[in-house]
Amino acid sequence: MNGGRARALPMVIRDPALPDEVTIYEVGARDGLQNEAAVVPVEVKAEFLQRLARAGLKVVEATSFVHPRWVPQLADAADLLRTMVRVDGVDYPVLVPNERGLDRALAAGVRHIAIFASATETFAKRNLNRTLDEQFAMFAPVVERARMEGLRVRGYVSMCFGDPWEGAVAPAQVAAVGRRLVEMGCDQLSLGDTIGTGTPAHVDAVLDACAADGVRIRQIAVHFHDTYGQALANTLTALRRGVTTVDASAGGLGGCPYAESATGNLATEDLVWMLDGMGIRHGVDLDALVATSTWMAAQLGRPSPSNVVRALAHS
Repeated sequence: MNGGRARALPMVIRDPALPDEVTIYEVGARDGLQNEAAVVPVEVKAEFLQRLARAGLKVVEATSFVHPRWVPQLADAADLLRTMVRVDGVDYPVLVPNERGLDRALAAGVRHIAIFASATETFAKRNLNRTLDEQFAMFAPVVERARMEGLRVRGYVSMCFGDPWEGAVAPAQVAAVGRRLVEMGCDQLSLGDTIGTGTPAHVDAVLDACAADGVRIRQIAVHFHDTYGQALANTLTALRRGVTTVDASAGGLGGCPYAESATGNLATEDLVWMLDGMGIRHGVDLDALVATSTWMAAQLGRPSPSNVVRALAHS
């Protein structure tokens, strides 16, 4: 704070058409750090996770068991899970790409996993070395085993709103992929705007298609990138449709290592500011979260791209 002034707060105006409470699914430690040019030390990652949890986030995606050759920034996944200090009441999901990744997750005591599917043929081939249909054969045994072990399973669907190689993606195609993941046993679908090209009307169209294909709104989470400044507008559209889980990344960290046009995720602080202004409960201490993102930005050697972090860190 400067000169003893209280920090700015949004005016709270409650819209009864919006959810009373939203779960923020924090992805900064995995989706955020996987795109860094340099490998972040495991002790820094562990402290980051602890700070995020202490700030009140109840779902903090910890890491990924993808092969180190593909994402070297997360090669320390087992070490991180072994050394990190868990906060009571906080869920720490882990991304797994295949059965070998599931084996490693089970050995580490993980209770919540995520798989990462594609809504498009080209990205499935580039990211998974599978066709759009073949990816389901790869995921089916992972989901089946995970459910038998009592794990919760999230299904990410990437390129839901646009693909850098294929262009526009038909909402019905997104819905078909999502339906197959739900039928396979995924508890939740995270619909990803991987390159950030979606707009509010497009979000409505994708949610309409999902509903028409039998995917319930309560099963859907949204994962928006802010490449073209649309992430908050798209999130608000999803909230108005009844979505109550929103993916976000502390400080706006992240992108996608397989899609160069995928810039930062929706910043968790920007999301929290909007939710606060609408009187929607989320459980996060914004000041603690801003301090965490400011600290992490210093570890990475660059300022946070989050508008709220920039505003509050210098207020």
